[in-house]
This record gives sequence, C-alpha cells and structure tokens, in this order.
Amino acid sequence: QVQLVESGGGLVQAGGSLKLSCKASGSIFVIMGWYRQAPGKQRELVATITLRGTTDYADSVKGRFTISRDNAKNTVDLQMNSLKPEDTAVYYCNGRSVGVYWGKGTLVTVSS
Repeated sequence: QVQLVESGGGLVQAGGSLKLSCKASGSIFVIMGWYRQAPGKQRELVATITLRGTTDYADSVKGRFTISRDNAKNTVDLQMNSLKPEDTAVYYCNGRSVGVYWGKGTLVTVSS
C-alpha cells in the first residue's frame, strides 16, 4: 500500500521558519514534491525534486524554501524560511512514479 505521511506543520510568526517532512512507503517515486492549497484557492506547486536531486520551485518561494530528499529513507523535506502570511495553506506531499499519490496534508499558518 502506497502512503505519504506529512508532519511538521503548525503556527509561526511572519519571518519565522518551519520544516515539513514527508515519509513515503510502498513505492519509490521518480519525482516527489510539495503542493499547497490556501482557503478559497486552487492547489498549487511549491517545489519538486527528482530522484537525482534536480529541483524546481514556484517563483513565490524561490530563495526562501528548500526541498530535499533522502532516497535511502524515502523521505522528502521542505525547509521554509522567511515565512509570510500568504504562505498560509495546507501543504501536501506528492509522489509521482507510475501513478500520482498524495498525502493528507499538514496545515501551516503564518501570523502577521
């Protein structure tokens, strides 16, 4: 059974930092990533990383967020620095190989 389980969300003040982690099981994903969905908005890409470590970021988070993965542990992390209130959203872990899989999400709230 394929599972993606996120952890690390919470409440933080603007300018602060949080680290999200996602533990995958049941599959090795060619691409892993983080997406987010703010209230009333569509889910959007935050960052992705391939098995070889190639990364891609949304323009809104470049220079502030860093995605990393540990292939041996089958985990992907998202280090978020200089957080802004507009980063408030439910963050979802995503894994892609033959199929596409999602975690249940973890809430990040950034207060001003």
